[in-house]
This record gives sequence, structure tokens and C-alpha cells, in this order.
Amino acid sequence: MALTGRAALLAALGSLPVGILEPGWTGILAVNGSVALACACDYALAAPVRRLVLSRSGDTSTRLGDTADVTLTITNPSRRLLRARLRDAWPPSSWQPGTEIEASRHRLTVPPGERRRVTTRLRPTRRGDRQADRVTIRSYGPLGLFSRQGSHTLPWSVRVLPPFTSRKHLPSKLARLRELDGRTSVLTRGEGTEFDSLREYVPGDDTRSIDWRATARNSSVAVRTWRPERDRHILLVLDTGRTSAGRVGDAPHLDASMDAALLLAALASRAGDRVALLAYDRRVRALAQGRSAGDVLPGLVNAMATLEPELVETDARGLSAAALRTAPRRSLIVLLTTLDAAPVEQGLLPVLPQLTQRHTLLVASVADPHIARMAEARGDAEAVYEAAAASQAQEERRRTAEQLRRHGVTVVDATPEDLAPTLADAYLALKAAGRL
Repeated sequence: MALTGRAALLAALGSLPVGILEPGWTGILAVNGSVALACACDYALAAPVRRLVLSRSGDTSTRLGDTADVTLTITNPSRRLLRARLRDAWPPSSWQPGTEIEASRHRLTVPPGERRRVTTRLRPTRRGDRQADRVTIRSYGPLGLFSRQGSHTLPWSVRVLPPFTSRKHLPSKLARLRELDGRTSVLTRGEGTEFDSLREYVPGDDTRSIDWRATARNSSVAVRTWRPERDRHILLVLDTGRTSAGRVGDAPHLDASMDAALLLAALASRAGDRVALLAYDRRVRALAQGRSAGDVLPGLVNAMATLEPELVETDARGLSAAALRTAPRRSLIVLLTTLDAAPVEQGLLPVLPQLTQRHTLLVASVADPHIARMAEARGDAEAVYEAAAASQAQEERRRTAEQLRRHGVTVVDATPEDLAPTLADAYLALKAAGRL
């Protein structure tokens, strides 16, 4: 029960006639008594809030940056007309800053025995599950002097998925994949690939590809063509430890790593390879495996949605053991982690032999474009010092990458915008070389 601003104004006006209407308090009491009677009648005629029946429907998932519509159905079982204001409460990250009041508040009128629908449009600013809070309704009487207010708990969840902004690179990578598969005039030949067909020799072909038996049966020289092996195993490993929390612009490194992993997963599944995902820091945070080609991308997106960087040091031995358990047969392990010297030298290098003995290892890392800009800065003493510090940081990353390469590891180090296509190119290069 609440006194509205209109009733408060009338009550205030009721105290004005002191010494004007008549001496004493009679006039005041008369006016305030009238206001009180009007408020009581208004309150009695306001539709009850507790008896309202509410239900939800609508979207249960959306991509980060997109909108999700959640509909509330309000049924009025009473005999009074419902005139109300409604607030559909969600966490602050469910809307863009400054838009919550407009998006979450609604006015509605529901006649007795009828129902109405209102739609709350969410535009989340973070990944993960957004849980609905209470629905608060304020029911007004016909004069707007008094209101009834109550809340209903109505559970609903909207899962905010990674945006997969690197999807725009997929057509060009698939075109390159078709070339490797022999579906265009460019054919891949070499060790570790599957025999595809024979064709006539043309100048420039590798003489090692000549099929001498077929040549003896024909009047022209025949060469073998090959296509990359299919049904290979790809394990994407996301390091969710403290280094993944470092931010480039408005997003942590983990988000760029996830975007690159999604592009690679989409490409590998189209290539006929089997893709699995493991997220790890000191324990398994997400695991997605054993899915069909059509379910790979939805499964990975759903598994990544709730991942957040953990402010703990990654257990490299535990990560290695979890990866080996997840990939029991020979696979390409793509580890998306940092190239900072300390975590690599103290954590990753000691466990490399366990991984590279049975598997092909590719390490991908997010580089900060701000460091590259600092390295090119000149003009004053401060800029020169910044350039020197940035050059030193770049050199440390190069030394770390070179250490990994000496152990047979393929290394990708690129900015957030370039990481996804560069990682996809590295995968295609390994496939073309027959190393998968």
C-alpha cells in the first residue's frame, strides 16, 4: 500500500485553510477527512497484485551484441480493472548502460478476467547466463491516489553466447580448403595425404608424383594427385587461468581466443575432422566432445558461453594430463594460451615432451596491438622510453616463441583481429603438409 504523489499533494493542500476557512482545526480536519476517504475508496478499487497470474515466454539464448525478447503474460482473475506499472528486473549487464529504465518498465491495463502481454527487450553486455529477478507491480485505483504494490518471483534464464565475429573469414578459408581437397585445379601432393586420382603430367609437377605403372599402360605420363586426410582429431584447449584475464581494449584475451577457436572448429568440421574442446586452469571448466559435424559449433558455443577468466595460475601439468585424457589417439592439440616468458618457461616447457610425443601441438596467443604502436612511437623522451620497453616485450615474446618452435611446436602470435584467420591458416598449412 502506497500514497501516490497526487494524494500527497491533496493532503498538503488540505492544511492550507488555517485562519482562512474558519478558526481552529475544523476546516483542516474536514478537508483531510475528504482526502482520506477518497484515498480509502481508491485503494479499495485498485486491483489486487498478489492474485495476478504471471508467466514468461520468449528467447532463451542470444549472441553477445544481439537482443533477446522475453514476454510476460499478466492474467487478471479479479473483478477489478488493473491499472498498473510493472518493473521486470534483470541484472545490470542485461542492458546497455543507460537503457535499463526504459527497457524494464511497462504500463498496462488489464480488464477483469483478461490477460495482456508486455515484452522486455534485453541487450546483454556480457557472456554467460542472465537470470531474471522479481517482477514488481504497482496497481493504482481509478483516481490514482493510492496504490497496491507487490512482487512475483518468476524464474527465466537467457544464455548469452560468444558473438563469433570471425565468421566473416569462413568463406575464404573454405575456398582454400576446397583447393586442398582437390575440388579446384590446385591439388596437394605429398607425404601423409590420401590418394585421390590420376591425371596427365604437366610441366612443373613434382616428378615424385609420377605413377610409372599407369604411365606404362598409357601413351602419356600420369601423376598421382592427393587430398588431405580426413577424420583427423582436433582438440582445442583454452587456458582460462589468470593470463587470459588480460584485456585488449574492452575484451579479455579469453574472448579473442574463443573467437579464434570457433573459426577453427567451423573450418575443421567442414574438412571432415573431429573437434573437441577443453577449458582448463586448475580444473576442467568446460568439456565438449563426441559431437557430430552438424552439432560441433552449437556445442562449442554453448560450452564457452559461461566461461570466465579465473585469477589463478594455470596448472600446466594438470592441463597436459587433461589434454592427454581427452585426446587418447594422435591429434592436433591447439593450445590457446599466453606467450609470456614466465608461464611458458616454468609451466609449459617442462610438459611439452608429454604432448609432442604423441600429438602435433599448435600454440596460439593474443598479442597486444598497443605494444606494437608503442614500439613505433617517437617524438619525445617519454615516447622513446615507451618504445624501448615495447621492443623489449616484443623480443621476449619472440624468444619464447622460438623456444617452442625448437621443440617442434607451431606458434601463432597475432592481435585479436588477426588471431582467428591466422590460426585458420596455420591449420590449413599443417593439413596441406600432411602433418595431421
